[in-house]
Amino acid sequence: MLALIDVAVAAGARQARAGAVLGLSVRTLQRWRRGGLQDGRRAAVRPPPANALTAAERAQLLELLGAPEYRDLSPPQIVPRLADAGIYLASEATLYRLLREAKLLRHRQRSRPGSPRGPRHHEARGPNRVWSWDISYLPTPVRGLFFYLYLVVDLYSRKIVGWQVHDQESSAAASALLTEACQVEGVARDQLVLHADNGAPMKGATLLATLQALGVMPSFSRPSVSDDNPFSEALFRTVKYRPWYPERPFASLAEARAWVERFVAWYNHEHRHSAIRFVTPQQRHAGEDHALLAQRHVVYEVARARQPARWSRHTRDWTPVGSVWLNPPRHRDDQKDAASARLAA
Repeated sequence: MLALIDVAVAAGARQARAGAVLGLSVRTLQRWRRGGLQDGRRAAVRPPPANALTAAERAQLLELLGAPEYRDLSPPQIVPRLADAGIYLASEATLYRLLREAKLLRHRQRSRPGSPRGPRHHEARGPNRVWSWDISYLPTPVRGLFFYLYLVVDLYSRKIVGWQVHDQESSAAASALLTEACQVEGVARDQLVLHADNGAPMKGATLLATLQALGVMPSFSRPSVSDDNPFSEALFRTVKYRPWYPERPFASLAEARAWVERFVAWYNHEHRHSAIRFVTPQQRHAGEDHALLAQRHVVYEVARARQPARWSRHTRDWTPVGSVWLNPPRHRDDQKDAASARLAA
């Protein structure tokens, strides 16, 4: 292939065009010439490695694995037994690979086979459909002692629907908080999903019994996965990075509660949230965002009509945000990426 391209270039063709005829890029040609004419493409046909098993050896191993004395044993049990008999044929990994290729590898225990646990997918199509909650530390004057901030946020509207500050983590305190929040928001049975991480208060028997009585479905993050509860984590960052967050520890529980009460009032009723087209969480929670965003669209259209030279294509997108996903499925991410690519093109 390189010889053909050299002939074409000598005849006056461009190397890029000549390589394109053969399906090769200029970078590939450069790598081939620099690497000693080695075909590094993934789809290239390569000779088998020198240490590969022959067909006869593969057949011998499969016959051995199916023998009565070995067919009920796993490769880690077979290899040491062969070594005790002075025999080495292949490693455990090779035996597993042969069994997998021959479709002889399956779960044979009484227990159910393990399955990869993916993240829980929840879609909030309106307020009070999916909530997220967590507990964070608030500093006190005593080193090593903290107040505990309980926050419950609605995924659809980003509204804080419940909060408390206590001097300890407690499943009972969380139960009281969730009960009050459901009563205030008028949550019906089988309407709400409550997502949390795997902390002890989140999985306490008292809270789980309360959720069952309220008809709320619990949902938990995967073990050792730090980003399965992103909405609560983002909210805690907003809490602790406010300009008026106190530089000194909270002197008392009453002081901490007063500060959080002030923050919740600001966050729900004054803060324009960037993820919901810069309306307040309370406005979106109450369904007022559609009218507000439609009014903004009219303002921008009037400004564009007044001075069209200042606008390149279209005005700012003020369409309301649709449903909100907690850990969206992979196919939805692929569709979103494809749509973004089409817009970019």
